[in-house]
Amino acid sequence: MKLLNKYTGRGVGVAVLDTGIYPHMDFDNRIICFQDFVQKRANPYDDNGHGTHVAGIIAGSGKASKGVCRGVAPECNLICLKVLDASGNGMQLNTIRALEWLLANYKRYGIRIVNISVGSVSKNYRQHDGLIRAVERVWDEGLVVVTAAGNGGPSPGSITAPGSSKKVITVGSSDMLEQYQMLSGAGPTKECVCKPDIVCKGHNILSCKASPGGREYTRKSGTSMSTPYISGAAALALEKDPLLTNVEIKMMLKDCARDLGMPHNRQGWGEFDLEKFLSY
Repeated sequence: MKLLNKYTGRGVGVAVLDTGIYPHMDFDNRIICFQDFVQKRANPYDDNGHGTHVAGIIAGSGKASKGVCRGVAPECNLICLKVLDASGNGMQLNTIRALEWLLANYKRYGIRIVNISVGSVSKNYRQHDGLIRAVERVWDEGLVVVTAAGNGGPSPGSITAPGSSKKVITVGSSDMLEQYQMLSGAGPTKECVCKPDIVCKGHNILSCKASPGGREYTRKSGTSMSTPYISGAAALALEKDPLLTNVEIKMMLKDCARDLGMPHNRQGWGEFDLEKFLSY
C-alpha cells in the first residue's frame, strides 16, 4: 500500500485487539504498549500471525521491503492487546476486559483509534450484549472504534459482534462481496440497522508476517484485512486535524464512499476512497 499524501499518522495511538504482535522491523520502536489477556505474558508476541498482519496494514513502515510494502499510517503508535489465542479463538470476557483496560488507559498512551478485526457469531443475540455494551462505552468516550463485518455473508444478519453495534464503524470487503467462498458479512442487525458502514479491499492483502526468519511478509484475506485500512486512514485524518470526533470521521467516510450499485446491507455506503477522504 502506498501513501497518497504527506500524512503519516505520526503520534496517533491505535489500539489493536487481536492475536498479539510480533516485533517486526517494520514497526520500529512504535509498539508502545503490549497487554496479554490470554497468557499474561509481558513481552510482545504473536503465536498466530493474524494480529501482526493486521498491525502491518495499519502501521508497517515498509523497512523490510525498502518501502514497497507499507501500511496506511506508517508512523502511528501501536498499542496491542492480545485477546485471541494461537488458534485465533478467544473468550468474549477477555475482549471485554481489554476494552475496560482501554477506558482506563487510553489517555496515557494517546489512543484515538481501536481496531477490532475480531468477530463473534451466535444465534442467541443476547450472548453478545455484554460485548456490544463494552465497545459502545469506548465509542461514547470519544474513541474511533473500527470493527470487521465478518466473513459469513452474504446471508442477511451475518454481521459479527461487535460489528453489529449501531455506533461503531463496521467494515466489509469490497472485493469479497460476490466471487469468493468466504464472503463479506451482511446486515441488517437484530436492531434492523443497515450494516456494514463501508467496504474496502480485503482479498489477498500483503502485510507483515510473524516470523523470526524467512519471508518478512505474507498474504491474508478477509474483512479482518479491510478493517485496519480504515483504522489507518482515521489515524491520517487525526494527524491532519486532531480535533476531529469519532462521529465526524464516520460521516467523512460516508461522504467519500463510492457507490458500487449493491444493496446497503452488502456494500454499506460504498467503497472507501482514501484520497477523497483526506481532501476534506
